[in-house]
Amino acid sequence: MRPCAAAVSYDKKVTRLAPLILMHKTALFAFSLFGMLVSSVALGDERPPNVVIIFTDDQGYGDMGVNGAEGYETPHLDRMAAEGRLFTQWYASQPVCSASRTGLLTGCYSNRLGINGALSPGSKIGLNPDETTMAEVFKGQGYATAMFGKWHLGDHETLLPTNHGFDTYFGIPYSGDMWPFHPEGGANRFPPLPLIENVTTLRTVDEADQRMLTSWYTAKAVDFIGHHRDEPFFIYLPHNQPHVPIYASDRFDGKTELGLYGDVISEIDWSVGEILNAISTFGLDENTLVIFTSDNGPWLSYGTHAGSAGPFREGKGTVWEGGLREPCVMRWPGKIPAGTVCDTAAMNIDLLPTLAKLIGAPLPEKKIDGLDIWPLLVGEPGAKNPHEAYWFYYKNNELHAVQSGNWKLLLPHQARSLGGKPGGKDGIPANYVTMKVGLELYDLTVDPYETTDLAATHPEKIAELMVHVEQARRELGDSLTKAQGSELRPPATLTEEQHAELTAKLWPDGKPEKKTP
Repeated sequence: MRPCAAAVSYDKKVTRLAPLILMHKTALFAFSLFGMLVSSVALGDERPPNVVIIFTDDQGYGDMGVNGAEGYETPHLDRMAAEGRLFTQWYASQPVCSASRTGLLTGCYSNRLGINGALSPGSKIGLNPDETTMAEVFKGQGYATAMFGKWHLGDHETLLPTNHGFDTYFGIPYSGDMWPFHPEGGANRFPPLPLIENVTTLRTVDEADQRMLTSWYTAKAVDFIGHHRDEPFFIYLPHNQPHVPIYASDRFDGKTELGLYGDVISEIDWSVGEILNAISTFGLDENTLVIFTSDNGPWLSYGTHAGSAGPFREGKGTVWEGGLREPCVMRWPGKIPAGTVCDTAAMNIDLLPTLAKLIGAPLPEKKIDGLDIWPLLVGEPGAKNPHEAYWFYYKNNELHAVQSGNWKLLLPHQARSLGGKPGGKDGIPANYVTMKVGLELYDLTVDPYETTDLAATHPEKIAELMVHVEQARRELGDSLTKAQGSELRPPATLTEEQHAELTAKLWPDGKPEKKTP
């Protein structure tokens, strides 16, 4: 894949970063010397580095100041970019909640582990405890580990975060719209939304709580940093915003030109600032890596309550760039070069192996899909993505696309789109239409917005990419072609007794019968 840029500016459509960089530094030192220093310092420190991952929900590529956001400001995210590195081609492993989170936390394509789509409340499956999570990688090296936010990988107590390597957990077990107030028949679809600490349900979440979750997660994270400042720590902070239903606390509600969605992003940006301030207050700047990104693109059908994919095509639930390409910034003063931009493709599955190497931890015993991308993080000259290709699955193990370098091949499938119509208003979604996608080829180097299909003029490139398609089908299968993967591993599956126990806990008055259309 293409070398990573060592430049300090990006496309003119997203030039807000340039003046911030100039304010922060007037020159950059030679990357070759810098890279050697980073490797020796990062891996040779007596105390291993702290790591904080802030992971938002349905935030689009364009929902960040340095990426061109309008109607609100994100000064703390912009600061992260000025003091760190902006990634302009950072991908979610799938364009949907549970699948993308699986990729981040295990370094695996989620369908390899039997996780597809977004798990529902009371799901019979979840992330298998036999798999190794990022938290377990850190814990094995003596780290204090914590998670504050949305889990979405199984809601039975045996599948909650504290059984996957986190010392402490506070948050909701799945998306915030999976509650009785969902605009599309929520009372008959979803149980009350629980607020959980470790494995104990504290109470049922109401609207007042929804407004405070971002603040509560932030306070918990700041407190954890303070309590563990003298030992290495790992914090995973997956906000459930800006996924619908969107809520902002009183101090942010009504404060931006854009309206409620802008208020929500402003509060998330404030949260980032609080984390950075805590790290600075305790003198941990030079020993803490902070990563900010999102799980998938914006849920465009929600219109005024949805984000922006910027200039990219479509959004969440599709493998077009708007569904997969995420906002991403990383900051580690003295290690990651300040005010730089990486425009080489990378994916959330690559974080686990990269961080494992950073802290001297062994990789999981079972096969993972991610690879070490440390050279991209620190801007080594000529650094390239180590993957031959990325595979993009969606729905129930459907292979929708592969990408090698900046060549992307879409495979025949059905996709959702608004078809040029506007999204909904005030939390009520518009209806999608179904479009048929053919065998389509795009050169993202010159056409990142996927406007010109080159399939007819580049049959040789299609043949090259089909080699990766066949490898994906051999390993992971493809339900569209009925290919059976040879390397699939099972998710955790509840016993009948466990599932009945979970159902009774979620719906104490009995689970409503599904209404037939």
